[in-house]
Amino acid sequence: MTPNRLEAFSDGVLAIIITIMVLELRAPTDGAELSNLVSLIPKVLFYLLSFMYVGIYWNNHHHLFKATQRVNGLVLWANLGLLFFLSLIPFTTSWMGEFALDKQPSALYGINLLLCAISFMILERAVISAEGKQSIISNALEGQRKEKISIGLYIIGIALSFIYSPLALLCYALVALLWLMPDKRIENNL
Repeated sequence: MTPNRLEAFSDGVLAIIITIMVLELRAPTDGAELSNLVSLIPKVLFYLLSFMYVGIYWNNHHHLFKATQRVNGLVLWANLGLLFFLSLIPFTTSWMGEFALDKQPSALYGINLLLCAISFMILERAVISAEGKQSIISNALEGQRKEKISIGLYIIGIALSFIYSPLALLCYALVALLWLMPDKRIENNL
């Protein structure tokens, strides 16, 4: 399989994930006044955060496979693992929107984000394994400082979910802000 085919499949799955998330935003049924939209604010905010996350993964996935020449079975399975955890984002986003500051939804949302991050790191390792230790990707992804900071913030956020969930949400938002600017390490090595 070529990297282009894997990337096209992943693009389709990510488009479906975003579509499912937006379908969770339902118009209020208790009247046509703008004041009825107030109850949707938490859902819209979590949709926005999750949309940013899916967009960040889509962007970094694109950069990763822009520099990838070889795809093997390990890369395919690692990519499916990433897509699996990303496909859970609509569920955890919906639950967070319904119960914005409750402990369990906040913790589960953080666990979902943590598993997405870990699975992306596994995908990067699988690509490096397929490409070789002297590859562009291997050189570009040395150190993984942003990845390690992200993992730490997710773990802190999950723990804070059980103490004061607004701080957990702040941790999750900080990670999104950290990655909002596309990761240039691969582009700089091309």
